[in-house]
Amino acid sequence: MTARPVPVDPPEIPTSPAFAQGMILPAGRTLYVGGQNGVDAHGTLLEGLGPQTEQALRNVLAVLAAAGTDAEHVAKLTIFLTSGVDPTAAYAASAAVWRHRTAVTVVSVPPSRPGVLVEIEAVATVPEH
Repeated sequence: MTARPVPVDPPEIPTSPAFAQGMILPAGRTLYVGGQNGVDAHGTLLEGLGPQTEQALRNVLAVLAAAGTDAEHVAKLTIFLTSGVDPTAAYAASAAVWRHRTAVTVVSVPPSRPGVLVEIEAVATVPEH
């Protein structure tokens, strides 16, 4: 069994059930998942923050699966939200798809292309087979 990332939550920093303050990665292979938008298998951008967030996370999960790993091996997510998007709404939408505690960074940015509200990237370990 391959070791999973281990959460680091110092007692002097508030903790969250949704994310960790840091993650320790075991030695081994690392996967960097490039930014995923809320586009479906046909390349169609979904409408609205909720559907885009859920689809972007499903796309991250698809890349993880293709590499032979899963969400339990993710050490960090970086979530880029288009300027003006409410991060609370994005978090609520993510709960439908993502149920794994990890380190998370949320950044407000200009849209990468018209209509894109969210882009998500990940860092994960890949078990040896």
